[in-house]
Amino acid sequence: MYLKNQCSCAGCKKPAISNIDDNGNLIETSQFCWKHTTNSEEVKDRLFKYLQKHEKVVGVNFSGMTFDKIQLEGHKFYGCDFSHCFFQNLNCTKLRFRMCKFDFAVFNDCNLLESNVQFTSFSGAKFIHVLFTGSDLIQNNFNGIASYQSSFDDSDLYNSRFIRARLVDTSIRNCNVKKTMFYEIQQNNVSYKLSNTNEAIFDKTGSALFTGDNSAENSITGVPV
Repeated sequence: MYLKNQCSCAGCKKPAISNIDDNGNLIETSQFCWKHTTNSEEVKDRLFKYLQKHEKVVGVNFSGMTFDKIQLEGHKFYGCDFSHCFFQNLNCTKLRFRMCKFDFAVFNDCNLLESNVQFTSFSGAKFIHVLFTGSDLIQNNFNGIASYQSSFDDSDLYNSRFIRARLVDTSIRNCNVKKTMFYEIQQNNVSYKLSNTNEAIFDKTGSALFTGDNSAENSITGVPV
């Protein structure tokens, strides 16, 4: 897992981002969070070069950074922290994430097709025009996310959690949602067509699908937003 060093700036409780030495090696000691890093462009450049040289990335803390049009095709991340990061115009396939954190991250106009993501947290994250189509998204935390015009189509969402999520113009078609929790979600124009919704767990008061009613072709409009 990533090192949980706290920012050295007085009063700051944010985690310190990882550092790379002059030889391109990951340094175990880090001092400042992204906001309080004085040489932020140099740190960002070194971290991005590290990504370019390493397809497998373990235990790196990127929290608070911006990723714009960076190529991550086929990369594998284990125990990395992307909390509060901003992802813009990513066009990647076959990404792999294990036990990573994307809490309160923002994804805008990103293609993450055919990705394999497990035991990872997206709590409080925002997805705007994001495609996860054809992905394995197993046992992940999507609690409190806000999803706008995004697609999880043809994906395996087994045992994941969307508790108190806000889903707008979002497609969850032809997905495995067995044991997936959708408690207290807000949704508008959300489609579950061809998904096994009878095996998902919906809020009793907010979804007829909880009782196995598929009369609406597995497509429902929930709480107004």
